This record gives sequence, structure tokens and C-alpha cells, in this order.
Amino acid sequence: MNSDLARAVIVPVLVLTLAGCASNALTEKSGDLKFGDANRQTMMAQVINPDPVYTEPAQTSGAHAADAVERYRTDTVKQPDPVSTTNSGTTQPQSN
Repeated sequence: MNSDLARAVIVPVLVLTLAGCASNALTEKSGDLKFGDANRQTMMAQVINPDPVYTEPAQTSGAHAADAVERYRTDTVKQPDPVSTTNSGTTQPQSN
């Protein structure tokens, strides 16, 4: 009697527990899975324009770059001007 009662309770519990592991194969199609979309979306957000078109070439100067490297090596780097990216209604302190 006890084994019949145990089967009557345990078998439905096991069936319900294992049903949570099943996938819905009837509605899923091979192309519907969105696995990896977050990674692809993040990568696309980092690429603004993979084939940019410039109106003029970038200006470069070897002497200017050499001067910057020398300042870096001698620890006399020019400090950049402060730039504010937001306006919070407060004024920026004046640098001298």
C-alpha cells in the first residue's frame, strides 16, 4: 500500500520536474534563436562607420610627434586644456 502511494506521489512530481527542462521544439526554428545577439549588438555599437569617407586626409607631422615623445620621456608633457562634456549649470573654474 505504501509503495503504491509513493508511486502515485513521486512519479507525477518527477514528471513535472523534468518537464521544466524540455524545450518547445514545435515553435522554435533553427533561425529563431537569439543566442549571441548581445555580443553582436555590443560589437556593432562600437563600430560607428566601418568604411569612413574623409574630405581631406589627416594632417600629420613627424617633427611634432618626435617632440611629443621627447616631452614624454623627459616628463615635461603639456597638460591638455580641460574640456567639459556636460552643462550642469555650474561654471568651470578658470585655469591660469
